[in-house]
Amino acid sequence: MRDVLHTLREARPAEFDPDVPVDDGVRRAELARAMAGAQAAPERRRVRRVRPVWGLSLAGAVAAGAIVAATVVTTGGNPSGGTPRAGGAEPVLDARTVLLAAAEKADGQTETMRAYWHQVTISSHTYPVRTDRYAMTVRDRAESWTPSKPGVKAWGLQQNLGAKPATPQDEAAWRRAGSPAKFELEVPVLHKAGTAKARSKTLPARTAPGRPEVNSAALVDGDKVFWLGRNVTMRDLRSLPSDPKRLKAELLRWYKGHGTESGAPMPADQWLYEVAHGLVLDMPVKPQVRAAAFRMLAGLPAVKSVGKVKDPQGRPGVAIAMDEKTQAGVIRHRMILDLSTGTALAGENIMLVPAAGTKIPAGRTMDATVTVTSEWTNSHPG
Repeated sequence: MRDVLHTLREARPAEFDPDVPVDDGVRRAELARAMAGAQAAPERRRVRRVRPVWGLSLAGAVAAGAIVAATVVTTGGNPSGGTPRAGGAEPVLDARTVLLAAAEKADGQTETMRAYWHQVTISSHTYPVRTDRYAMTVRDRAESWTPSKPGVKAWGLQQNLGAKPATPQDEAAWRRAGSPAKFELEVPVLHKAGTAKARSKTLPARTAPGRPEVNSAALVDGDKVFWLGRNVTMRDLRSLPSDPKRLKAELLRWYKGHGTESGAPMPADQWLYEVAHGLVLDMPVKPQVRAAAFRMLAGLPAVKSVGKVKDPQGRPGVAIAMDEKTQAGVIRHRMILDLSTGTALAGENIMLVPAAGTKIPAGRTMDATVTVTSEWTNSHPG
C-alpha cells in the first residue's frame, strides 16, 4: 500500500461531497474507515493528498462520523482583560494571558527525538437516534506511531468503545425505549450554501465496544506525515521557526483564502487557528515551536478565553476558543490547555446558537478529541 489515503475517498459516503466543507469529526471518521480497509484494498485509486484530518497521524484516526460544517464566518471577539464571575468567584483570565502562560511553560520543555511519534487519543461524537427522542455519544480510541524517518511504515490501532446516552435525560429516554443495544444515529449533512438544504445520513451504532484493529501503512510519497496547510514531512515539522512572527508567515504561505478542506471562504485568523490547533495538540514539533504557536494565537483578536474547565477525561485545564458561523449555527471550537506543562489536552466543538431547523440543542458538545499520550518512542505494535 503506497498511500494511506488511497481509500479515503472510496470510503466517503456519496453524501459527503468532496467539495463540501468538513469539520474535524468527519475527517477523523473517514480516515478511520480508510485505515480499517487499507490492507484489503491495495488496488484502489491512489490519492496524493495527505492529512485531511487535523491532529492525527497518518496511521491513526478516531470516531464514527460528525457534522459537516458549511461556509465559515468568524464571529465574536477577545476579552481585553479578566472578567469577574458571578458571586465573587475568581476572574477569567483573558486569552492572551492564558496563551502566553502556556508558551512560557512550553519554552522550558526538553525532548529526545526517537524512532516514532506515539499518540493515544479518545474521541467522542454525539448524535440523535433517528427513531427516538434521545441522543447517544459514540466513543473511539486511536493509537498511532508516526515514523521520524522517511521510508518507514506508520502504525495505527483503532477501537470503537461503544455508545452511551449523552446525558441523564437521554439515558432515561433510552431506558424507556427498552435500552436498545443497537440503533441508528442521525448524522447531519450540510452542503455548501445555496446548493442544497440540510439532510442527514444514518450511522449504525451499538453500545458494546468493538475489537481493536492494528494496521500499518507506508507514508505518502515515502515521507509525508501530516497536513499543515500542505503536505509536510517530519523534517518540515522539525524545522518550523520558533519565532511567532516567522511561524505565522511560514504558515500563511499556504493560505489561499478558503478553508483547510474546501473552497469555501475562510478568514485568515480562522484558518491559522485551525492549523495551529492541530500543530499544538498533535504534531511532533519542538517545544519552542509549540510555544511560538501559542504566542501566535495570542495575537489573534477573535480568540476568546473561556476559563477553567475539565476535558472529557476529567482533567482540569484552561480553555480558549474561536467561534464560527455555519449553516448549522454558531459553533465554538474550544481548545483546553494545561498551563502547568504548556500542552494542549483536548479540542471540542460546541453548538452555541443552533440555526433554525437544526436538531442540535444549544450547549451540546458535538464532538471532542482528547490527547491522552504524546511522546517519542522506539517501539511500535509490529
